[in-house]
Amino acid sequence: MIKNGDVAPDFALPAMDGSTFRLGERRGRPVVLYFYPKDHTPGCTAEARAFRDRYETFAAAGADVVGVSSDSIESHQRFAGRHRLPFALLSDSGGQVRKLFGVEKTLGLIPGRATFVIDGDGIVRHVFASQLEATRHVNEALAALGLTVPRSARDDR
Repeated sequence: MIKNGDVAPDFALPAMDGSTFRLGERRGRPVVLYFYPKDHTPGCTAEARAFRDRYETFAAAGADVVGVSSDSIESHQRFAGRHRLPFALLSDSGGQVRKLFGVEKTLGLIPGRATFVIDGDGIVRHVFASQLEATRHVNEALAALGLTVPRSARDDR
């Protein structure tokens, strides 16, 4: 898996709005890139909502939040619409970007859940991987960006 201090590999993937997201075009601002298993599942919904609920904090810090799964653009559109997600969801249908970042499957079957905080120079500054602690990914990303994590969330750690 990509680790702290590594240069984040550049990639291009289709986004739910029909555009192409290119990581290299985001230089100059931090990116919170999170990989999740599947749209519309309980853990992934909780994680997406947690990123949604703190999205303004990320945006105020100049950080982009981007979710990646192998689901189709159409699935992402339904998922984002249903849960009012204000950030991009990318379709990695063949899992190439997941592999590029070294996000392993859980039990060899379920696509892994990992979050990478990438600085404006394209350097990975924090990695957090946990299949079961879906909402903790948000707090890990906030802390990595030097942003305040709510006290109740810190107590859950």
